[in-house]
Amino acid sequence: MTRYVGAAEMADLLRREGPEPILRRIMACLRADFLRWPEFDLAPRLASHSAGGVIELMPIADAQLYAFKFVNGHPGNTRLGKQTVVAFGLLADVATGYPLLICEMSVLTALRTAATSALAASVLARPDSRSMALIGTGAQAEFQAIAFQRTHGIGEIRLYDIDPAAVAKARANLEGRGLRLICAGSIAEAVAGADIVTTATADKARATILTPGLVEPGQHLNAIGGDCPGKTELHPKIVASARTFVEYEPQTRVEGELQQMPTDHPVTELWRVLRGDAPGRVSRDEITLFDSVGFALEDFSALRCLWEIAGSGPGLDLVPETEDPKDLFGSVFSRGQTLERAA
Repeated sequence: MTRYVGAAEMADLLRREGPEPILRRIMACLRADFLRWPEFDLAPRLASHSAGGVIELMPIADAQLYAFKFVNGHPGNTRLGKQTVVAFGLLADVATGYPLLICEMSVLTALRTAATSALAASVLARPDSRSMALIGTGAQAEFQAIAFQRTHGIGEIRLYDIDPAAVAKARANLEGRGLRLICAGSIAEAVAGADIVTTATADKARATILTPGLVEPGQHLNAIGGDCPGKTELHPKIVASARTFVEYEPQTRVEGELQQMPTDHPVTELWRVLRGDAPGRVSRDEITLFDSVGFALEDFSALRCLWEIAGSGPGLDLVPETEDPKDLFGSVFSRGQTLERAA
């Protein structure tokens, strides 16, 4: 049987363990896997684009485990009462090809994205950062706020969204967690004086959520909303002037803020900074940019982390059980069943 973690069990797990311990465990898995980056078989995700969104398959493997995630991005879904992003993933044994775990990844993706953002900020943001602007308060916002609070000591969150109901939702969900919450009246108000700026908008458009006049020296920009061709959040002059860090350069060149830049625009992959092969932040006043589009290694880390946390439980019979591994037909149509039907 293949271990199965569905949406209900994932919710129970989060309520039982709390988001903070799970975020810390995912961050630990992420760090460990980024440090062994050269051991992975890496490839950009496979994307099928349509007018309303995109459906993607994100595969990756090391010598022991293979993982993939199916995920969509349909900004117009909210008008239909559906989520913008839904996902499921699978973890398999490389030695046999047998699936070990299949699980929901809508919630798990939100957790791993927040954990990745926080891990990147640990080497890119100023160590004394205490305030963060959250531009876009959809499904990702609360996870980002909690991750930065617990790992960086962020005490103040400035919330802004063009939809006041989304801001009210995020505020209500974050109340009572020890954060100073400010509902900003504009992007400029949210960003002014913030140590970290996270942009998490969903529209599939060449948007300029941040313009050069809004960005201040020393800020760390965590751009997570631009994640497919034709979808951006930052003015190109910001990208041109910031020191830019990415997950997997071949993918980010096509999907991230980098799609606005010349092909020779310098970037640094995050794993090199975490391993000490390249510098992260080098001065207090420089502007750093994590141009994050989401990469399969992050899903791999989240899946293996969940496999450890979830332990034994419900399973799915994805693989036929046979007495004779060469007799697949006979396992479905036994002689007794065949004769009985013939009679």
